[in-house]
Amino acid sequence: MPARDNRSGGPSFSLSIHQLHQLQGPRFSIVEDIPYDRSATSMRAFDLCAECAAEYHHPADRRFHAQPTACPRCGPWLSFLTNSSGNWEQKNVSAELSGQRAMQAAAEMINESAVIAIKGIGGYHLACNAQDAAALVKLRSRKLRSDKPFALMARDMDAIKKQVILCPEEAALLRCAAAPIVLLKKRADCLLPEQIAPRQEALGMMLPYTPLHPLLFNYLQTDLLVMTSANLSEEPLIFRDNPTDIKHLFSLCDGILTHNRPIVTRMDDSVLRWSPIARQPLVIRRARGYAPQPIISNGTLSPPLLAVGAHLKNTFCLAREGSLILSHHIGDMENYETENAFQNTVDHYEKIFRFHPHALACDLHPDYATTRYAERRAAQTNLPLLRIQHHYAHIASVMAEHQRFSQSPLIGLAFDGTGYGDDGTIWGGEILACNCDGFERLCHLRTFPLPGGDQAIRQPALQALALLWSLGIDWTDDIPAVRFLNTQHPQRLRILRYQLENKVQTSETSSMGRLFDAVSALIGVCQEITYEGQAAIELENIASGDPAQPYHFETNGEMINSEPLIHAILSDFRAGVAPAAISGRFHQALIHLALEICIRIREGQLRCRNPRFQPSVGAFPPIVLSGGVWQNRILFEGTYSLLRENGFEVLVPQKIPLNDGCIAIGQAVIAGALLKE
Repeated sequence: MPARDNRSGGPSFSLSIHQLHQLQGPRFSIVEDIPYDRSATSMRAFDLCAECAAEYHHPADRRFHAQPTACPRCGPWLSFLTNSSGNWEQKNVSAELSGQRAMQAAAEMINESAVIAIKGIGGYHLACNAQDAAALVKLRSRKLRSDKPFALMARDMDAIKKQVILCPEEAALLRCAAAPIVLLKKRADCLLPEQIAPRQEALGMMLPYTPLHPLLFNYLQTDLLVMTSANLSEEPLIFRDNPTDIKHLFSLCDGILTHNRPIVTRMDDSVLRWSPIARQPLVIRRARGYAPQPIISNGTLSPPLLAVGAHLKNTFCLAREGSLILSHHIGDMENYETENAFQNTVDHYEKIFRFHPHALACDLHPDYATTRYAERRAAQTNLPLLRIQHHYAHIASVMAEHQRFSQSPLIGLAFDGTGYGDDGTIWGGEILACNCDGFERLCHLRTFPLPGGDQAIRQPALQALALLWSLGIDWTDDIPAVRFLNTQHPQRLRILRYQLENKVQTSETSSMGRLFDAVSALIGVCQEITYEGQAAIELENIASGDPAQPYHFETNGEMINSEPLIHAILSDFRAGVAPAAISGRFHQALIHLALEICIRIREGQLRCRNPRFQPSVGAFPPIVLSGGVWQNRILFEGTYSLLRENGFEVLVPQKIPLNDGCIAIGQAVIAGALLKE
């Protein structure tokens, strides 16, 4: 048991690192308290039979103090639930059968095009035959998920190799103990239904990671299952077995393969992608198998503080004494259910780690659910609350992970979708000089209006036309975004023009993510989205052409002017150039833009006003890449490679996500530095 220290907010994290590693992986989902012992897990409900007890208590046995040890006599047990005339019934909860008939019943239904809920380590999956188009249509309809890709679980590595191109490093990721979903490039001869991942070049694949999975495959007529989280779109993962949640599950599936071991903490599957250029995995979603592994930063964070993270892809962070415990992925704070899950998970982490924060850190955005939570808690407990700028937190998170968060300034390229800026506009295309004392905005993408906020984000067509309006370019009928709005939303063009001319419900944005959306709509790739990042992802997926022919930005002064780029894109589109080639040239423009800006800073053409943040010309610092836009494979690989070729050191996240899932780490180290002052 770690030593308690009520004056400092709980146990010393430096003394409990071993216990933190004990909690990493699947066991974290059953832990109710520490120390990690059977009585403090959801296994305590299952009394050990005489044979298991003898193994558990004998120091020479390999099952000595294996807390989840179990057998068919002492449980847990599988069961299969079906929904008949609105009344679900439990079948085959027989210890003697060890759940065999339950698995057979579930497999039979999957073989007959049914959707089945399967209880796993951190919650329920919805599963169906990945080669059954009718089952996929049913699943999308019930889950209210029209386009967002589904993850797949394969029987074995051979089944994966038939569908995707696989390098040795990707195979190692699939086989590692954490068993994440790995994003892999589809083979040209992949014959899986388009409904799995509409208009995608990659598939998210994983291997079985619980004993139940390979046993179930023994009864299936397919080598591939869709395994997606059991929830309605954007709601938290279902993980409990109470009547309300079982009823909710039956609105999504035809049967439930479950077990009677309670899940204490819901945990989604982790998602990674291998970078062949950076020679490392890139984290897209950090959850099962990786949390709550601590991140060790340089310096001492004092006093203990809670950083509540961002609004989208939320994680939070408990920080003390140089150790940063980043939570698993919570999700997008878009509804009451996710906000409630966030608060419950914060409470659980604080209980487990005996953590009592002396300060709170949150995002600068006043309307984030996490900001409101931090404000309420600060008011109730009289704790100091520090508000941290979003993109500074992005860069600081990578600096902290690499133990470079110090007074030596680094250059950060923070490219993402949305972040509240110091000037009240929406940032997202930022080049920052950062150190532990603060940051300076060296230059940024030229702003354009974002009409209607969330509505414009859901309709890239609106962003495209707002960008054209800001550049003085007419909305002619040959522009796909204009045709889309005229056809689908006839009154919207008139309303949009009024909004822009009178600045009604509009905000200015320098977001790189919004520029991607606008270009995607301008050339007819995606006018309306059903999941975050869809327009940019589909633009990336069609990109082709000669990388030696990029478009160009104008980069004089502190503003990155996109006007010449947009004129060139429209000119090419009207000349009949294929959208794939336009997308390729657009991506190359951004890659060369990153290099050009970094060279200007290195050569002293672009300088900080505050000398504290000005990099030394003689020993130029690393370039930090962070933000959701860097999840774009073409942009990341191309920029990383080109910067390295031109003599720049490049720092990217290694154990934390590129997207907003890293924000809490940055908030924590920045707030710690501010409190020291």
